[in-house]
This record gives sequence, structure tokens and C-alpha cells, in this order.
Amino acid sequence: MSADTLAHRAARYRWVILGIATFAQATSAFFVQGIGAMGVQLRRDLDLSTAELGLLLSAAQLVPLIGLPVAGELLDRFGERRVVGAGACLIAGALCAGGAAPGYVSLLLVLLVVGAGYSTAQPGGSKAVASWFDASLRGVAMGVRQAGLPLGGALSAAVLPLVAGAFGWRAALVTGGLVALVGGAVFLAWYRPPPTDALVAPADGLPAPTAPRAPASSRLAARLAMLREPSMVRIILSGTSLISVQCGVLVLTVLYLHDTTSLGAGAGALVLVAAQAAGVAGRVCLAAWSDRAASGRQGSVMTCMAAVIVGMAALMTPLGRSPVAACLLFVWLGFFGYGWYGPWVAHVAESAPPGRTGFVIGLAMSVNQVAVVVMPPALGLLRDVTHSFTPVWGLLSALTAIALTISTLMGRPSRPGRAPRSP
Repeated sequence: MSADTLAHRAARYRWVILGIATFAQATSAFFVQGIGAMGVQLRRDLDLSTAELGLLLSAAQLVPLIGLPVAGELLDRFGERRVVGAGACLIAGALCAGGAAPGYVSLLLVLLVVGAGYSTAQPGGSKAVASWFDASLRGVAMGVRQAGLPLGGALSAAVLPLVAGAFGWRAALVTGGLVALVGGAVFLAWYRPPPTDALVAPADGLPAPTAPRAPASSRLAARLAMLREPSMVRIILSGTSLISVQCGVLVLTVLYLHDTTSLGAGAGALVLVAAQAAGVAGRVCLAAWSDRAASGRQGSVMTCMAAVIVGMAALMTPLGRSPVAACLLFVWLGFFGYGWYGPWVAHVAESAPPGRTGFVIGLAMSVNQVAVVVMPPALGLLRDVTHSFTPVWGLLSALTAIALTISTLMGRPSRPGRAPRSP
């Protein structure tokens, strides 16, 4: 087969890869992203405080603190197909077994196992897209793939409250497990590694030619040293602040609308569906914009930071108590508070040394996981102690403003693909 024919087939099949990677992400995140939508039912059925509700999300995100970089290493060694497929099967098994969970503590344990499986989905799908798409299309492709998380969230927000209301929260776990199983089966059946001579060069994120391996301690020290690079500092600041906003929207939207604007649980869940759908559009549109924007990937992310500060500040005004205005504000926060992730992950992938894409993506995501684990119960506790959502939105606004200010002062990175000017 000629090189031109191979390249043509690969160029067509990469869109299949994008589709199954997005589907696997949506199905893996389906149940966890629906926890907030079931917040009213879970709070009632299990007699939970807002902090305890947030702790459910933290439980699902705790293991990825270690699991994400480990998954990145496994991806670099064994490839995406086996690692992502195994993770999806673990999620499915844990959730289906959770259908027999007797109460809150056992549900926390189930979600810990779910988090172990979910550790493979994020870096695995991102590495697959980074491998199959070159820099000219990587942003929009990464945006489509990262849209899988809010897409799964939108679907779960529409489905799981109905299942939980009709059959109980245990039935919602089994539903989430079956959805994850379908996603894993599709990924295992259809994913193939890219033909390295037909697509992108090693500099675009594919493994470089094999070199002598340094001692393990030296390799680990060199990789952790990446965290001190200015570009990685900006990535970490923007990522942790915006993922905190994302957690706040996910966990508290339905409760806020129910408690503050007197919307019913069903109507609040529909608003969360709309916010997640806006996040799907945001991840695609903002990532596509980052492919062409003069400010590059990081500039797109900083725009999102400014936008969520405006949205959170508006929630603290009388507008936030108006049902119509509050709903529109949560859609705004969905677009920018979820949409930042597409260009952010593309920037992380392009910052990685050759052959280390999986590890660097996993490392950056594991830093984000600190915020993902800490913020949901912390925000819930702040709401419980103050009996108000205003301090919650104020804290998220302040954290994002600080991160934006520091990132701006450190200077904007040059656009990926452009060589720096000679002095």
C-alpha cells in the first residue's frame, strides 16, 4: 500500500477515533456528572448536608490524584485501547455492584473504585486525539473530544433524576454502570493506534525513537521538574481555578435554583442540562478559536477566566435571585466554565516533550484533581456554615481573579507552532 493511500485512510479514520474517544469520555463520566443533578433526591433520601453531597463527587475524584499520572505512564507503555477499555470496565463493574449499596458510606466506597477506572478516560482520550491530529486541527479535535464530559453530564442530568425519582438512587447507579460498559466496549472494538508515518511527526506528540532509559529516579525528577516551567505554572493556575468553578456549577446549580429562586428539582435539573449543553458548545467553539487566535491556547483560557468572574459576580447581585436571570447566568457559566477545557488540554499536549504526552497530560490533570477533590465538600461546607450561596460564588470569583492576574503578569506564551523571534 502506498504512503499516499495510507495517509488518506488515516486522515479519514481519525474522525472515527475522535467519535469513539468522545463517546468513551461521555459514558465514563455519565454517572459522576449526574450527582449534582440528583442532589435534591440524594439529600432527601440519604439525609445529607450540602458538604456530604459534595463529598460524593470528591470520592469519585480522589483516586485520580495518583491514578492520572499512573494512567499516563500506562498509556505511554501499553497504548490507549487496553488502558481506556480496562478503566471503563472497572467503572461499569463498580457501579453495577453499587446497586446493592446499603447507604451513604458504601456509596462513597463505590465512587472511590469508580474514580480508579475514570483515571484512564481523561488522559487516554486526550492522548489518542493528540496522536491522531496534527497542530492545525488539534485544538478543534481536542475541543470535540473534551465536550464528551459536559455531553455526558447533560445526558445524565436529564436521565438520572428521572431514574432516581422513579426507581431509587441505586437504580441510577446501575444505569450509569451499563452506560459505562457500552462506552468501553465501543472503544475496545474500534480504537486503533495511528500509523506513525502517515500523520504527525514525533514533535507533535508521538513517541520518539527509542533512546537509552535513564534511572527511574532521574526520569521522575526530570518529569516533575516540568511543574516549574513558566508555561506549566500558567497551565496549573488556570486549570485549578477553572476546575473549581466547574465543580461549583456541577454540584450547586440545582440546589441554588431550588433554594434561592424556588425552582423545583426537575426544573433545576433542566437548567443544569442547558448549562452542560452550553459547555459542549463552549469546548468545541473555544478550542476551534484557539487554533486561529493570535493569543493562542492560553489566551482562550484566560478569556474564559474573565468570563466566569463576571458570571459569578452577577450571581451575587439581585440578578442571581431572579429565576430567569439566574438560569441565563448558569448557561453563561456552562459555556465558559466548561468550555475552557478544550484549549487547555490542547495546550498541555503541545507543551509535552516527545514521547511523554500521556504522562504530561496525566500530571497536569492530577494537579487539577486536588481542586476537584477539595472544592465540592469545601464549597458545600461554606454554604452550610453561612446558610448562603453568596460566599461560595465570591470565593470562586476571587480564586479565579487571582489566577488570572498572576497569569497575566507572567506574560502570555507564544502561539504553538511559531518559532520565537531571535533577539
